[in-house]
Amino acid sequence: MRINRRTFMLGSAAAAGGAALGISGSRIAHAAEEVQLRAMWWGSNDRAKRTLNVAKLFQEKNPNVSIVGESISGDGYWTKLATQMAGRSIADVFQLEPSTISDYSKRGACLPLDPFVSSGLEVDAFGEDVLKLTTVDGKLWGVGLGLNSFALFYDADAFAKAGITPPGVDTTWADYADIAVEMTKAGGKRNFWGGPYGARYNYVFDAWLRQRGSSLYTESGLGFGVEEAKEWFAYWEDLRKRGGTVGPDIQTLDQNTIDTNCLALGYSAIGMAYSNQMIGYQQIMKNKIGIAMLPRAEKGGPSGHYYRPALIWSVGATTKHGEEAAKFINFFVNDVEAGKILGVERGVPLSPKVREAILPSLNPTEAETVKYVNLLKDQVGSYPAPAPLGATEFDQRVLRPIADELAFERISVGEAAERLVNEGKATVRAG
Repeated sequence: MRINRRTFMLGSAAAAGGAALGISGSRIAHAAEEVQLRAMWWGSNDRAKRTLNVAKLFQEKNPNVSIVGESISGDGYWTKLATQMAGRSIADVFQLEPSTISDYSKRGACLPLDPFVSSGLEVDAFGEDVLKLTTVDGKLWGVGLGLNSFALFYDADAFAKAGITPPGVDTTWADYADIAVEMTKAGGKRNFWGGPYGARYNYVFDAWLRQRGSSLYTESGLGFGVEEAKEWFAYWEDLRKRGGTVGPDIQTLDQNTIDTNCLALGYSAIGMAYSNQMIGYQQIMKNKIGIAMLPRAEKGGPSGHYYRPALIWSVGATTKHGEEAAKFINFFVNDVEAGKILGVERGVPLSPKVREAILPSLNPTEAETVKYVNLLKDQVGSYPAPAPLGATEFDQRVLRPIADELAFERISVGEAAERLVNEGKATVRAG
């Protein structure tokens, strides 16, 4: 496999995979006949290692195809994708997520996969409802790589040492605030707090709104108003002033990656992320971590959770090798040996055959993520409408910057709420 050295300097992912990733002499002789696919994703070094090893296995079984792998960290991924779209040179296979697939499919970044379903892309076993998760305007724009949902991670060792009960199934937001403040006090050290300043997490805001009968988006735009935004921001500001959240200088380090989250950095006892990321968190943390649902508005009330495709492979609209790209995706999600390499790092496999095959080989952390997804079975609500155009920009350029300004006390709660709705309406729109 050929590797983009710049992107893999971030970790020894290729070497850690124990694979010789060059092309053998016999293959060089046939290089002119090869199809070369570019695959691009974001994520941890562990994800890179697993992805590269599956690509190597795919190449062994398909000697006429080579994969150029590229892993990009944080928001740099979306910048790179935008550049590729502008230059009409989108990676043949690239990673999306539920909140971005609608946006990017409508912008023309993806190739519809429906023509390949009858010629090698095997998705029938996943179930019709699962395919709806990556269907927009009646067309299939990607294949989910696993199921997950939102989650709350916590430092189980720190909670045990403090003698404080961690958040659980019935924890309310009011309960959570008290727990976070108690953990800050129990930590008894500088630069350590109970939890994150979660006002800037759009997926947590989405769950919060769904618990109250609203939503982050509708098909035509924002699904909430100023008063709901005020309540959201006021909660986090009150908790910050009580000492339950990290300070803004710490929270702004978070680039929506595991290694920049305040929990992983050791600044907090609690973090909020996606359930499949538990594996990545545990790999870089010395203490044992636990997993729980996000708090809810009231005991017994809606959880706000829903099942989502953890991540998605899509095919670039500009590819000249759509059939081979679809074949690679099919291998990724349906091959049992590939499934054993991937585990549940990108979520619980959608293929029943792969899921059954990997269960005996899962380590305790991986097994916990499967247990968590199963726990949600009676807690999840319906999957939301596809995110409208501008959803990615709303997260990166509206919600996060406004939440940061609020945490730094540069604007008031009321100003933050007004701006969130006004700037959100100008950014998010129907396709």
